[in-house]
Order: sequence, then C-alpha cells, then structure tokens
Amino acid sequence: MKLDAPFYTEEELDALERADPRAALRIAREQEVLRRQIQRQAPQGAEVPTEEQVKECLVEARRILMRDGGDLEFVALEAGVLTVRLKGACAGCPRSALDLKNVVEALVRKRFPAIARVASLR
Repeated sequence: MKLDAPFYTEEELDALERADPRAALRIAREQEVLRRQIQRQAPQGAEVPTEEQVKECLVEARRILMRDGGDLEFVALEAGVLTVRLKGACAGCPRSALDLKNVVEALVRKRFPAIARVASLR
C-alpha cells in the first residue's frame, strides 16, 4: 500500500459521500488502515516533539520556501502526522507536493523521526 497518499479531510469525505457513498466508505477505510501503518512505522523510543519544537523546525523550511515566494503555516500535530498549510506562491504551484515532501518533510523527519508524515491542507 502507498504510504504517502493524500488524506481526505472530514469535509471532503462528507461531500464525496453525498455524491458517491461507496467510494467515500472505501476511502475512509483505506485512510484508517494507512494511519495505522504510519503509526507502526514510527521508530520506537523516538522523541515525540512538542508543537513548539516542530514550529522551530519549520522556521528553516519557511526560509527555503520564501526564496521562491512561498510560505507555510503550522496547522496541527496529532498521532505522528504534522499538518501544515502551504501559502504564498506554494498555494497553487504544481511543484508544491515535491516541496512538501523534499523540503518540509525531509527537515522535520530528520530532526524528529517520530513524525511519520507531513500533510498539507488545500
């Protein structure tokens, strides 16, 4: 199973359920399985960072993104998943998924291996 697939928000799943209930149920189930797999992959004994520690780490990622007119904002940290919101030039950029993975996630996971994945709100 692909471990870097995007997660749908509750609002997106609700909208999909109105249009295609079967697909919404299938996706919700797949997401739950994926969440469990991600949690199992987090290294045992790895330091679970606080929100403040993660925000400090994101400062470096922000500096890199700002070079091209982009930015990001911390949204949440729960169950080993860091959620950010890409802003500025990153908001509509087709390369934003690569920047999220190769810049933000790489920096955060290098410092905090307990964070299994970094996701972005659209």
